[in-house]
Amino acid sequence: MGRVKHHRLAVAALAAAGFVGSPVAPVAQTQSRSTVRLNTEVVLVNVLVRDKAGHVVQGLTGNDFIVLEDSKPQTVTNFDFEKLDTAPEAAAPPPAAPAAPVLATPKPGATPIEPPKQDLHDRRLIVLFFDLSSMQPEEIARAAASARDYVEHRLTPADLVAVATFSTSLQVPQDFTADRGQLQQALGGIDGTGGQGFEEGLTGDPEGTADNGDAFTPDDTEFNIFNTDRRLEALRTVSDALAGIEQKKSVIYFSSGMSQSGLDNRVQIRAVIDRAVRANVSIYAADMRGLQAIVPGGDASSASVRGVSAFNGRSTSNAFDRSAATQDTLASLAEDTGGRAFFDTNQFAGVFDRVVADTSAYYILGYSSTNPARDGKYRHIKVQLKDKADYTLEFRSGYYAPRDFAHSSRDDREQQLVDQLQSDLSATDLNVYASAGYFRLGENRFYVPVSFVVPGSEVPFARASDKDKATLDVLGVVLDERRRPVGRIRETMRLAVEGAQEVRRKNVQYQTGFELPPGRYKLKVVVRENQDGAMGSFETDLGVPDLRSDRVKVSSVVLGTQLQSGGRRDDRNPLARGGEALVPNVAHVVSRAQHLYFYYEVYDPVKGPSGVRVLTNLSFFRNGVRVYETPLIEARDLTAPDRHGAVFQLDVPASALQPGYYTCQVNVIDDAAGAFAFPRLALYVVR
Repeated sequence: MGRVKHHRLAVAALAAAGFVGSPVAPVAQTQSRSTVRLNTEVVLVNVLVRDKAGHVVQGLTGNDFIVLEDSKPQTVTNFDFEKLDTAPEAAAPPPAAPAAPVLATPKPGATPIEPPKQDLHDRRLIVLFFDLSSMQPEEIARAAASARDYVEHRLTPADLVAVATFSTSLQVPQDFTADRGQLQQALGGIDGTGGQGFEEGLTGDPEGTADNGDAFTPDDTEFNIFNTDRRLEALRTVSDALAGIEQKKSVIYFSSGMSQSGLDNRVQIRAVIDRAVRANVSIYAADMRGLQAIVPGGDASSASVRGVSAFNGRSTSNAFDRSAATQDTLASLAEDTGGRAFFDTNQFAGVFDRVVADTSAYYILGYSSTNPARDGKYRHIKVQLKDKADYTLEFRSGYYAPRDFAHSSRDDREQQLVDQLQSDLSATDLNVYASAGYFRLGENRFYVPVSFVVPGSEVPFARASDKDKATLDVLGVVLDERRRPVGRIRETMRLAVEGAQEVRRKNVQYQTGFELPPGRYKLKVVVRENQDGAMGSFETDLGVPDLRSDRVKVSSVVLGTQLQSGGRRDDRNPLARGGEALVPNVAHVVSRAQHLYFYYEVYDPVKGPSGVRVLTNLSFFRNGVRVYETPLIEARDLTAPDRHGAVFQLDVPASALQPGYYTCQVNVIDDAAGAFAFPRLALYVVR
């Protein structure tokens, strides 16, 4: 299915009715937005102490260490010394695996569950992470072979090894175990058939690109807008799963590079580093491309380049730049988490040697920072020994402090919205309500107007000059049945009003629209107010029917209580006609002082001997009894000839209805066809 275009119809609008309740399905209500969190965060630092000869120094105590954070002394509250066996395992039976699974494969975006605390003292914990999405088949084979060699010949009684892979999702073929047979079986299942080859979605100037006969490079940006880099998300998930173990964990990341593109990517990189540091995880990145040679004009594995780049050196320079860019991210992940990156080498046993050397004997120091600020800044760590200046200490240089909403950067706030959109259990601190409809544009095309509201009483306003101001960030997505994004919402609503008290009695409403074919979709919207950072979400199924088999083809029925003048013109949107736009009433809650505007369309009515004849009116039922009915309206012409439809907009004074709950039935009769339809909707009238 091709890309479906969409269009933003309008920005914030104030509905004319007070918010009372909703017959539509709302998100869960919350009693209060006040949340109290009591949390003491312990910062763990691994320290490796060597003497002048390079030997590991043992026998030190917590009182021998001085820990400084941003040059300020800290009190060491946790202390431990880990000494692991470095001799390869003989015929002795392997030690028992952890009592419960440590790694898991949650759905992307799922809320992480804190793993149980496990005592794995004097164990070397290694995760073999294979990035199948970036490696070629021969590179995957090299990575698996080096891992099998370590397991077969160098596994020690202290080692617990897990195997994880990522292609299109995170998988864990083997959780932590010391059983060689289980590990070899898991590694034997990793081969070149699962690799995805070169990274997809790369577009740009054709100058200097391979001439492979394609007229253009397809842009799949719309399909990846909420997955800046799922590999980083997978690394973060692994770090979260390992957070329940205090000992040092080593993740050996086999890949063929990771490009750093866009601000979102850099935000994700920092988030992965932060999660890994907090979980005491060190990443050891191994570039499985090995020692590379950049051939001017490209080697035999690539097509010839376009233009004159091959003759002026530009293509070679670009090739070096691209190669370096794919290694920069790996270097950052490794160095900032206390690991190491291995580039330009065909001897991959060195990564295992480094992991063993770094984890054979080390001290674990833990402290609670004396700096309570949750500003997200980088805090530098320095560890010293009292009266032992001739020793060399190895430790990580620092960590990122927790960040509250007030100190969040623009990139962090954007990532926060994306995380909530991807999460299976999104925040509901801010109530959000949404509705959608469908109107036919062509044989297989429909315009789907989407509206959602936030109660004005939940929007905090700040006084600025002579007006009260507030902003709401909106992020949403429409997914098809294969969970591919076919529509996107990203908007910032800026509210500036004379008196915020009036707004608090009403709703803040946003409208947009998408062009979609018939099918089943899922709509999810996340809204955040930008003063306190409260967030809310709304998720619902969205159906666009195929009307071709219906005898009476009726659009959705939209109820509104307000006609808005002006605004952005959209020829596709049936709700915006003649300089006025009907503002849908999302909650279907109205007051008796308002007018009810019912809008719907009838398509392809049968043309009889006397022409088209469509009859329609509205009936209102209360407790199963019809209490009100509008006069019959007759349509003889197609008032929307471009859509082969007859348009109806009925105006009903709400004062004709007593307060209470109603079922409104729309009666539509195609007289020439002898067919009829009776769509219904709910309505609640207040005083």
